[in-house]
Amino acid sequence: MSDPWSPARRLERLTELLATWRPLWHPLPFQHPGLPWSAEWSAMAEALLALSDAEAARLQETPFIDSPLADWLPVAELEALTRLPRLSAEGGVLPERWAAHMGGRKWRQVQAFLPRVRLHQGESPLEWCAGKGHLARTLARHHGVEVTALEWDATLCRNGAALADAQDAPVVLARQDVMAPSVERWLAPDSHACALHACGDLHRRLLERVVDAGCAVTLAPCCYQRTADAWYRPLSRLAADGMARFRLELSRDDLSMAVQETVTAPRHDRRHRRRAGAWRLGFDHLQREVRGIDDYLPVPSLAYGRMPATFEAFCRWAAARKGITLRGGIDWAAHEAWGQRRQREVARLELVRHLFRRPLEVWLGLDRLVFLEEAGYDAELGTFCERELTPRNLLIRARGPALKR
Repeated sequence: MSDPWSPARRLERLTELLATWRPLWHPLPFQHPGLPWSAEWSAMAEALLALSDAEAARLQETPFIDSPLADWLPVAELEALTRLPRLSAEGGVLPERWAAHMGGRKWRQVQAFLPRVRLHQGESPLEWCAGKGHLARTLARHHGVEVTALEWDATLCRNGAALADAQDAPVVLARQDVMAPSVERWLAPDSHACALHACGDLHRRLLERVVDAGCAVTLAPCCYQRTADAWYRPLSRLAADGMARFRLELSRDDLSMAVQETVTAPRHDRRHRRRAGAWRLGFDHLQREVRGIDDYLPVPSLAYGRMPATFEAFCRWAAARKGITLRGGIDWAAHEAWGQRRQREVARLELVRHLFRRPLEVWLGLDRLVFLEEAGYDAELGTFCERELTPRNLLIRARGPALKR
């Protein structure tokens, strides 16, 4: 069955839906003990709060399937708008021995990404933001061609060059800040730029430079919120016009929602995250009481293994970081229990945001796709792997006007 949604039409409709429902998906439930929309949408809030733990967990993983939100929100249309094809792959299975010095998940992502790079005869492949050049080495060995890999970190360049030498892979690791004007010298009409999970401004810069050079590109974008801009600047004229027409504004924090879906973590990691979340909410309740100010106060994150052993110790650490003096006689058990109750509520109310998470990510991908089309490119947007391998599974590949074959 043919897709009834052209990229332009899909982008326009998603723009309208994101703008229309922004008052519901924009507020962060953990920051608001009483959500701004909970009174007007009380029946929807009550339905969410009545969900069992198992049903809430299922909807976090599969927000479009049998969702109770379908009684109030356009669940089916959002699901249809985010349904993308798996892009075709070429070439055989990559030898497992090439996985040396790569993490297992990274290797599986390279295995899924590389066969979808359609390298034409005479093209010069280039990896953008290469790190140690894992993708570049695999490209070079698979196609038997020299690959240039751009990376700004000198240590990563040295380590990557050593790995390429050890594996006899024809890779040139070049130290280059891709945000600097000098990056233009690496791109020519016969280049084929590749990037597997280049973040924010880094992949935005890549697309702008690709269009300037007229070369081919294969890109899996990531971390749209890693940008110098406080508010999102659309790449395509179509997205800019739609945002103006529907008055859609996207902050840096809004963009982070698009990449909050994660692969299921081990049980002990999930237990740690739940405890950390409950403690943060318990501290939030405490700090509002102590300061006499009913506003959310952000607290820095702590890496796994650095969390204090008790709720009281966590609160004292957080209070010290925020310059808050804690009085004596605090009922720590009561605040901790409050945080646990709030966490259960937040997990359910956040299901509204979860429903719009993938639509926002697809909208961002479409903005990039249409930007390339507006520049005369043949471009396609799809997926390159299952979400269980990485939820950041969008892939853009495009070929400029001079290179269409």
